[in-house]
Amino acid sequence: MSKFFDVIVVGGGPAGVVSAITGKKYYPEKNFLLIRENPVSVIPCGIPYIFYSLDSTEKDILSDEPLKANRIEIMIDKVTKIDRSKKEILLAGGERLKYGKLILAIGSESIVPRIPGSKKKGIFPIKKELEYLKKLREEVHKVKNIVVIGGGFIGVEFVDEISQLPGKNIHIVEMLPHCLLRAFDEEFCALAEEELKKKGVNLWLGEKVEKFEGGERVARVILSSGKIIPAELVILSIGAKPNVRLAEEAGLWVGRGEGIWVDEYMRTSDPDIFAVGDCAEKRCFYTRKHIPVMLASTATAEARVAGSNLYGLKVLREIKGTIAVFSTRVGNLVLASAGLTENKAKEDNFEVVTGEAVVPDKHPATLPGTRKMKVRLLFSKFSSTILGGQIAGGETVGELINVVGMAIQKRSQAVELETFQMATHPWLTSPPTVYPLVTAAMDAIKKMRSNL
Repeated sequence: MSKFFDVIVVGGGPAGVVSAITGKKYYPEKNFLLIRENPVSVIPCGIPYIFYSLDSTEKDILSDEPLKANRIEIMIDKVTKIDRSKKEILLAGGERLKYGKLILAIGSESIVPRIPGSKKKGIFPIKKELEYLKKLREEVHKVKNIVVIGGGFIGVEFVDEISQLPGKNIHIVEMLPHCLLRAFDEEFCALAEEELKKKGVNLWLGEKVEKFEGGERVARVILSSGKIIPAELVILSIGAKPNVRLAEEAGLWVGRGEGIWVDEYMRTSDPDIFAVGDCAEKRCFYTRKHIPVMLASTATAEARVAGSNLYGLKVLREIKGTIAVFSTRVGNLVLASAGLTENKAKEDNFEVVTGEAVVPDKHPATLPGTRKMKVRLLFSKFSSTILGGQIAGGETVGELINVVGMAIQKRSQAVELETFQMATHPWLTSPPTVYPLVTAAMDAIKKMRSNL
């Protein structure tokens, strides 16, 4: 007879862990099981930093202690089939388990382009597996010529990290005109590119890879322009696609964005099955269009919604849409973005106004270590509702963007940010007289009034 669990979570990444812990806190009388394929889970956001900042790959392991502390059982196995009619899952080892509720947190897989030579040794897609990452780390330390394909967040973070190792010749190839262009407007992208150039990174922008050459192992990358880049190792960072095979084979709906279809409470087309994280479809907070955003912060927000609403909508916690709140560090520059960029807003026919501010991040600005902070906020021209924000500067940027994210989530208007009441301290924040969010909002309001 198959063993029964009230809730089975499939997947051991942040989405799986948080959904299990949240569910157990809301429903302590239920028994929970988390199934994952690997003996340990790595922290996805920490993967780019295993080459220099962390002196071993083992320091990027997601701890099991929170699961154990909440009395959540852990099983190392692979789920190969879901039988919805029997409410049963089949494991690779042949065992069958019955569930009351099932949460799919099965993640995504790296996109491997169909480029001639892409199967050669020395070409590494990004995988969230400890042993695989150990091998990648060893290889990166051995070679001199490294090429990263893709100039999004992960690609830029890999390049920034590896550039700290001595004796490396590093290239980044991006088909768009700028790195990070999907998350920032050109002016902010240029700041990141300037930092990379300072570190000696070679940028190949507006370029496509035509083929990988060499013998058994890659030796060269050939670009669309005909340029030949020497390469002993290539990292593919051109994105990922949702893992949906298990769901599809079970007859669950898959959305137009190729993720598992979910409603605002993360329920799939089967009311007893939830999907969270990279495998679940994402829709834009403002347009409801499908967007390829895969962030641990988004995944854990979804996981909390699913976990709290497993057995009825006791608490109205819902995902109204994906805001896409990013932050990253390139050299000494911190960049962050939330919501729509100005370019994306105009593509979607929003009539917008921007408000900008460039202010010191301490006060007085003569304090040691003071950095300039550049803020751009985006508002609807007539309703003055905030649509997005971008920030560049020092370390405080990483938290300030979360305020912007909350403002977007609450659909705040420019006047609410103009009258925002904040805590300030000389060493910790910008001056209250020119607080960056307030100053940028005031700049936008001035423009709105001048257009009346």
